[in-house]
Amino acid sequence: MIVIHTYTTAVIMVIITMLCWGSWANTQKMTTHKWPFQLYYWDYALGVLLLSLVLAFTAGSIGTEGRSFLPDLIQAEIGALGSAFLGGVVFNIANILLVAAISIAGMAVAFPIGIGLALVLGVLVNYIATPLGNPVVLFSGVALVTTAIVINALAYRKIPATTKVTTLKGVAISLLAGFLMAFFYRFVAASMATDFVSPEAGKLTPYTASVIFALGLLVSNFLWNTLFMYKPLAGEKVTYTDYVTKGNVRLHLIGMLGGVIWSIGMTFNIIAAEQAGFAISYGLGQGATLVAALWGVFIWKEFKDAKGVNGLLTAMFLCFVLGLALIIVSRIY
Repeated sequence: MIVIHTYTTAVIMVIITMLCWGSWANTQKMTTHKWPFQLYYWDYALGVLLLSLVLAFTAGSIGTEGRSFLPDLIQAEIGALGSAFLGGVVFNIANILLVAAISIAGMAVAFPIGIGLALVLGVLVNYIATPLGNPVVLFSGVALVTTAIVINALAYRKIPATTKVTTLKGVAISLLAGFLMAFFYRFVAASMATDFVSPEAGKLTPYTASVIFALGLLVSNFLWNTLFMYKPLAGEKVTYTDYVTKGNVRLHLIGMLGGVIWSIGMTFNIIAAEQAGFAISYGLGQGATLVAALWGVFIWKEFKDAKGVNGLLTAMFLCFVLGLALIIVSRIY
């Protein structure tokens, strides 16, 4: 399988993760008025699994280092498989809640709050498990990201009162999504070998972990997403019949594209984790908050009706950038 050997390469891969994780939700925004997010989410889940399989049978099955995908899958212990699968289950409920929050409050609100909280808690959980990097520098970066979240909340308060009630509901759902999102990565990390070149017996390579994670996501969709289809947090109830009769090829492909984009980010992130450490890799990946906020502010114009927010948004972005920079250098100093 393909393995990386330098921290610089790991940072580049995690920056790609950041771009992917911050951009996939645009596909959901593209279908919002024609396609309820619950139906979109089935295609998204399929896209995550398909891309993970493509990478597993290509990059995960060539080269002379590590274990190829199928031999790795065969030798894996039940505990490792179960941990990666559970990561997919936990991520799925968190992400469905996040997608619901995006539908209610918009990307510029849902992402900074939900993913920002996930970043703070997730870095802490993963650093305790695998303490790589300078903790002072790392958590200073996390503190700056937290500051950016607070600033975003202040900007939210300037949204006109006519939309604030709905947005408040979105904020609450975003917080719950962020709390759950903080823990899925630790399950995936626990399933993986610490040495990708010579992985220990019973553990998974990142390519295999990505596939099992995606299976956990898709299988749990029959529980989590079915619940949200028939008991929605926003909008009308939808059914499986609606998925078959109301969709078209374009809508299905857009949803699958969203899953593919996210899955590229996930696989790249856990491949980079050997060199970067799980806390840094996860933390940088969740810099997706910044990318999503940029989309929300400048493309989707989600703060267009708010007055006097330009200074707050500028400060928010500055704190995010400085915080992410500190997270990167925490592995060096």
